[in-house]
Amino acid sequence: AGEAAVDGVALDLGVSSMQIDEPERGFSFMRDGPLDMRMGAEGQTAADLVNTAEPKDLARLLFVYGEERQSRRIAAAIARRRAEQPFTRTLELAEFIEKALGGRRGAKVHPATRSFQALRIAVNEELSELEAGLLAAERTLKTGGRLCVVTFHSLEDRIVKTFLSVRSGRTPAASRHAPPRQTGPAPSFELLFNGAHAPSDAEVAANPRARSAKLRAAVRTDAPVWREAA
Repeated sequence: AGEAAVDGVALDLGVSSMQIDEPERGFSFMRDGPLDMRMGAEGQTAADLVNTAEPKDLARLLFVYGEERQSRRIAAAIARRRAEQPFTRTLELAEFIEKALGGRRGAKVHPATRSFQALRIAVNEELSELEAGLLAAERTLKTGGRLCVVTFHSLEDRIVKTFLSVRSGRTPAASRHAPPRQTGPAPSFELLFNGAHAPSDAEVAANPRARSAKLRAAVRTDAPVWREAA
């Protein structure tokens, strides 16, 4: 890699509104489309995962990436159904998951939300891509360059929070009343503010999809790039 030459890096994670609003991309459980979910045109689709993954692997995927507490129940039901008829459409899967969980029962969030999130993350390897993006930002930002990351769920936010905590010389478990602890290499980032910024009520009113967004930001110091991963 060459010398750092970037003044700023902005990472706006997750699926864009444009992708969600295109049924043929297969991201939405509210619009019918092929069970795809790929952000690119290569690799396995969500249908491939749903129809071929071992039930225990599918359950783990739903639990880890979707934080779905009923993951085993959903995976077992999917395995029974796909043996007779594979899943090919988004609404087909969404409605099946809803029934497998006993319906909405007045819930504000659709029962398939967590499962669709998990499948999308797995298909696109989003978490490993995020980690690679953070490391790339550290390598390419100039001294004084800024890194801004917008996340939309706890898995993403946890990765960003941990990376910036470590790279700024802090630890996640440190008391907010104690001074930052210096361990290992010199800090390669300095936090621009503590914690994460959430959207204002006005922003959420103008764009409801922003309600779960969190912004974390840091500035690159003149310290060398860390050799080991955060």
